[in-house]
Amino acid sequence: MTRADVYRSTLRYFFAPVADLLYDDESVTEVLINGANQVYCERRGKLEPVDRRFADEQVLMAAVRNLAEYVGRDFDDRHSMDARLPEPEQFRVHVILPPTSRVGVCVSIRKFRKSTVTLDWLQSIGSSTPVAAEYLALMVKTHRNLIVSGGTGSGKTSLLNALSGEIPDNERVVVIEDSSELRLQQPHTVYLEAKPADADGKGGVTIRDLFVDSLRMRPDRILVGEVRRGEALDLIQSMLSGHDGALSTVHASSPLLALVRLETLSLINDVALPVYVARTQVASAIHVVAQVSRLSDGSRRVIAISEVAGLGKGERYRIRPIFEHSSAAGLQPTGKRSRFAREILASEHAHRVRETRDVFEESARTLPA
Repeated sequence: MTRADVYRSTLRYFFAPVADLLYDDESVTEVLINGANQVYCERRGKLEPVDRRFADEQVLMAAVRNLAEYVGRDFDDRHSMDARLPEPEQFRVHVILPPTSRVGVCVSIRKFRKSTVTLDWLQSIGSSTPVAAEYLALMVKTHRNLIVSGGTGSGKTSLLNALSGEIPDNERVVVIEDSSELRLQQPHTVYLEAKPADADGKGGVTIRDLFVDSLRMRPDRILVGEVRRGEALDLIQSMLSGHDGALSTVHASSPLLALVRLETLSLINDVALPVYVARTQVASAIHVVAQVSRLSDGSRRVIAISEVAGLGKGERYRIRPIFEHSSAAGLQPTGKRSRFAREILASEHAHRVRETRDVFEESARTLPA
């Protein structure tokens, strides 16, 4: 029995109170342990309490220490722990200890999907529509820079995974993440994962470090799992320097606020960048923002897709809504034409314009040159 086999078996033993939720129930997407006596799980987008508990805090702490050893992390009450478990567990785990947590040891476990997420699958569960999926596929295939925006648990990573399926197989893709979640279908994919610093604050590898590395790896595409900090500036500037077709996600509640968020994050670095320069770069680099949301019934939907049309009066972002969601009709075209219509119709992908004729074909005749 290998060392990994020992840890896998002991992990299931230590987390026995929730083992069936983690390993056997595919409807469960997250398990949230709030101290020894309170456990919640997420099913189909909704949180529900489950009648599970650990014997006491010491037993739960032993489980957490076993997990930390499994992933090779230094761990104490001064630091939280964020880690991805090795295959085949398919879990991402976050742990925070008392006294920072006032309810005891808190463990949040997210289960990765085992099956491949595609745009067709998102349509089948009602998260997108055929016309919106075709539009997004065309944006990816024609190398538009696309940001997926949404809140926690809204389906950003699932949509990013689905969009990546539209990248041609002959392209080299470099994926950069804090904790590796994305599972791309492309054969030529390189996965880079950040590494936290040790207890002495040394040895860490940040997303920004990996981004610099990725630019030296001859990428056709760069995917950043989520932009959280100053790496936003590196991403934006790489888009402006010829690395088109980038995909990433950001926490924001609307396409406009996604751009504002990227602008703010671009300023969080050691470069003294004026605000108007950051705003101009964001407006020039980002082509499309897809907004996702978790609705009250627990379903995750694409609720808006907008194109970015630079800056307008007062140096404000100009947003061109192409699709919007309503409770009555779902996600529908707004009637506005894509600013990329001529380029799409002149590309090798023009034959794919079927459901999206109203978005592209008429605009080719009506938009000014």
